[in-house]
Amino acid sequence: MTSNVWEWTSDWFSVGHDNKAHSINPTGLNKSFDPKKPTETALHVIKGGSYFCAPNYCSRYRPAARESESPDTGTTHIGFRLVKNLQD
Repeated sequence: MTSNVWEWTSDWFSVGHDNKAHSINPTGLNKSFDPKKPTETALHVIKGGSYFCAPNYCSRYRPAARESESPDTGTTHIGFRLVKNLQD
């Protein structure tokens, strides 16, 4: 899904996650790290891209694009999806 906002996810960010098996997910904030933001901890994954993307800020604008973001960030270019299991 691509739109005008990044998608906030509950996944913790780790470098090289794209290269690992899809079933491996960092399992807590102590596993979360981005060398581009060494002083920040508890980084989550944002996916997709937004109208704010520029080559000097984010390198990808596609559904699989991943960047790190702190949970206390307030912006106008990050959103989220609600999911409901219809079998319940």
